[in-house]
Amino acid sequence: MLAWLGATSALALPTETLSPVAGHPKIAVTIGGSGYVPGEGVDVYFDTADELLVIADSAGNFSGKQLKVAADALPGTHWITALGRKDGEGAQAAFTVRTAWAEHGFSPHGKRSNPYENVITAGNAAGLDLAWTATTGSYVTSSPAVANGIVYVGSLDGKLYARNASTGAVKWTATTGGELVSSPAVAARVVYVGASDGKVYARNASTGVAKWTTTIGSGVDSSPAVANGVVYVGTLDGYLVALNASTGAVKWTAAAGNFVESSPAVADGVVYAGSDDYKLYAFNATTGAPLWSAPTGNSVYSSPAVANGVVYVGSLDTKLYAFNARTGALLWAPYTGGALWSSPAVANGVVYVGSDDAKLYAFDAHTGAVLWAQTTPGGALHSSPAVANGVVYVGSLDGNLYAFDARSGAPLWTAATGGAVESSPAVADGIVYVGSDDRKLYAFALDAGNNAAYRRPATPPPYASLHPDYRLKPAR
Repeated sequence: MLAWLGATSALALPTETLSPVAGHPKIAVTIGGSGYVPGEGVDVYFDTADELLVIADSAGNFSGKQLKVAADALPGTHWITALGRKDGEGAQAAFTVRTAWAEHGFSPHGKRSNPYENVITAGNAAGLDLAWTATTGSYVTSSPAVANGIVYVGSLDGKLYARNASTGAVKWTATTGGELVSSPAVAARVVYVGASDGKVYARNASTGVAKWTTTIGSGVDSSPAVANGVVYVGTLDGYLVALNASTGAVKWTAAAGNFVESSPAVADGVVYAGSDDYKLYAFNATTGAPLWSAPTGNSVYSSPAVANGVVYVGSLDTKLYAFNARTGALLWAPYTGGALWSSPAVANGVVYVGSDDAKLYAFDAHTGAVLWAQTTPGGALHSSPAVANGVVYVGSLDGNLYAFDARSGAPLWTAATGGAVESSPAVADGIVYVGSDDRKLYAFALDAGNNAAYRRPATPPPYASLHPDYRLKPAR
C-alpha cells in the first residue's frame, strides 16, 4: 500500500510503493515512486538513515530500486521515505519488521534456528519475564508458530488457538476432530496442522476460516513442513504424505515402515523423516520416490534438521546421528546419556539436542565432538531446543524453560511453568513462546514486554529530521 505525508502542492504529489511491505531484517525491499521532479535526486531513508539515492526519470518516476533492511532493525513499524532533493516533497510508507517462527523447525530445513532475532541476546536474556499466558482446555505439547503478529498453538483438547503475539488477546479458536500433538505451520497466510483423527486441517491464518481438510491416515502427530506449495507430514500408519498446499489434494504417499511421528525436513528437492522402524528415510520431494534409508539403533521420534549437506537426527538409542544428506552415508553418531526424543537445532556450526539424561548437548556439526553438555536440575528434555541470537532455549519435564549461552553453555535464565514442558520453544520478534502441560501457552519478553521492540512509535519521522547523505552515489 502507498502512503503520502508531506507538503501541499498544486502539482501531482509524490507517491511511493514497497514490495514487500513486511519482512525480516536483511530483506531487500523493492521501491518505486512517481510524481517527482524529472531528473531530480531522490533520497530513500529507512527511518532517519539515508540509505539510497535514486534519480527520477524524465517523467518523474523511478522503479525497481532495492533497499536492504538493516540487520539490527528491530521488530515493529518502520518508515521508508522517498524525498526529492529539488523541491523537498516526498512520500512515506510503513514497513513492518518481523522475525517470524513459522513452523516447528523454523523453516522447512528444520534447523530450529532464527537468524533474524536481534532483541534478546546472551547479555540481556536474564531480563526475560512473563509477558502473558493463555489457557487452553488441555495439555499443550504442540509447539507454537509465530507469523504476521499472531502466535498459533494446538492443544490436546482438539483445538487450534490463534492469539495476538504481543498481548495474548484471542484472535480465533478452531475445533478439530482429534487431539493436537502436531505443531502448526504457517505459509502464504494459511495455517496447517495435523490431528489424531488422521486429518490435516488448513485454515485462513487471519480469520480461522476453514480452507480444506484432508484425511491421510489413522492419526497425525507429525508436524507439517511446508515448502514450494506442498505440505509434507507423517502418519501413524507409517506413511509420509505430500499435499497440495492450496487444495489439500494428495500429491503422493510414501511408505516409511512404521509410525511417522517425526516431523519432516525439506531441502534441495529431498524430504526426510524418521520412523518407529529404526530408520531415517529420504524421498524425492516432488514424486515421493524413495532415495535412501539409513538405520539407527531404535525408534526415531526426533525430527531431522538439514544443514550444509548433512542431515542430523536423534534416536531413542541415545545417539545423535549425522548422515550425508545426498547418500545417507553415516558420518558420525555420538552417544548421549539418554534417549533422544528431542529434535536437533543447528546454528553456526553447532548442533544442539536435549536428552533423557536431563542434559542439553552441543556437538561440533562437522566432527560430532561434544563442545559442552549442560545439566538441567530435574527432568528429561523431550522439548527441542531453539537457537536465536547466541541463545539456546529448551523446555524440561521439570516444568522449567531454560536459556543457555549458545557458545559456552553458561546458564542465562530459567522460568517456571505449572507443568512439564514437552512443547518446543519458538523465538520471534523479541518474545519466547512455549506450551506447558499445565494447559497454558506462555510468552516471555524483556521487562515482561513493557519495553519490548514491538512497542515502537507508529508515527513517521518529519521531513525536517531527514538529512541527505551527499556522499551517496546514484543507485543503478
